Amino acid sequence: MTATAARTRYAPVSIILHWGMLLLITAVYSCILLREYYPKGSDLREGLKSWHFMLGLSVLLLVIIRIIARLLSTKPPIKPEPPVWQMLLAQTVHFTLYAFMLAMPIAGWLILSAADKSIPFFGLELPALVAPDKVLSSQVKELHETIGTIGYFLIGLHALAALFHHYVVKDNTLRRMLLGKRSAR
Repeated sequence: MTATAARTRYAPVSIILHWGMLLLITAVYSCILLREYYPKGSDLREGLKSWHFMLGLSVLLLVIIRIIARLLSTKPPIKPEPPVWQMLLAQTVHFTLYAFMLAMPIAGWLILSAADKSIPFFGLELPALVAPDKVLSSQVKELHETIGTIGYFLIGLHALAALFHHYVVKDNTLRRMLLGKRSAR
């Protein structure tokens, strides 16, 4: 990649982490939605729930890596530069998405901990964050589900904004985050 291309696009690691996170979050949502098609207590339903937990905790790991990568790399400028209000809105949505990616896995971990259930993570069992407390588990579960619903709208807003910038405003907002050499034009 040339020095000019480096200034017009995110670092390859940031691009890979961004799209990897999209795939991971899609898998987390898919597991919890697909479980509804199987009878309670069935092996497949329980397996999908376990995958939801493990992939959700993977989101926590990946978002920490993303935050570190974001702090260590430079952000390429949007050309032409958007108005200040759009930049503030974009920063607010990005901050909210990062908060979502941190809060949801931690809430899930709290739910399992307070429900006195095992916390599976790819062959490991993670320690409980809190002592068993059915009331806390129920309260956090309700919050987790509500934030999960809000997450659909946040992710949709983020995607729509990228498409709006690409097709209507015709700036480089989306192209900065695309893989490949030709995406920097």
